[in-house]
Amino acid sequence: MSTLIELKSVARHYTGSSGTVRAVDNVSLSFKEGDFSVLAGSSGSGKTTLLNLIGGIDRPDIGEVLISGISTQGKSESELADLRLNKIGFIFQSYNLLPVLTVYENVQFILQIRGIADRLHNELILPVLKRLGLIDLKERFPSQLSGGQQQRVAIARAIVLKPSIVLADEPTANLDSDTADSLLDLMQSLNHEDRVTFLFSSHDPEVIRRARTVIRLRDGKVIEIENR
Repeated sequence: MSTLIELKSVARHYTGSSGTVRAVDNVSLSFKEGDFSVLAGSSGSGKTTLLNLIGGIDRPDIGEVLISGISTQGKSESELADLRLNKIGFIFQSYNLLPVLTVYENVQFILQIRGIADRLHNELILPVLKRLGLIDLKERFPSQLSGGQQQRVAIARAIVLKPSIVLADEPTANLDSDTADSLLDLMQSLNHEDRVTFLFSSHDPEVIRRARTVIRLRDGKVIEIENR
């Protein structure tokens, strides 16, 4: 399997009123095609900061992040945005759906940003909505959906352009346990059957139980890597 993400001695420090916080401290990791992995740790362990570094949302103070062999070092904000758009799908715990757009339009929005011709939209979007059980909800607005349905829309938006990897930040945090289980079933199915690569940040025991690789963080450092 090819390496999709590589981190080389990455560090990210913040300075606040109480001094310097080492949010990520000298981390080296790699993630391969087909992985179903989780960055696990308590609040403040560095998992979300690390996910943001991997996704090109934030930049390391020290070290290097490579996405599909392309270094983010020295890239302009525009170049990073293009890299994210072409290589990475994002799922956020707050869903980040646009409230004035329907389910279909929320997924379509990412295609419009990429400049994909309108005539191709249906053939890209409709199979994904069907796969995720959203086809009958495609004309609804986010306010008309449950939390689980909104998160499914977020997943559809993340995978519609077949990114190299999907980064999911606490995707089950706002869901009840039954809905979270159903969502994790879906993501495991996408991983097994569609070869979608997932990297989570989570402290949810069920996400950690299902992951094939668990990377445990404490105070910005990797303290354990468990491969199953």
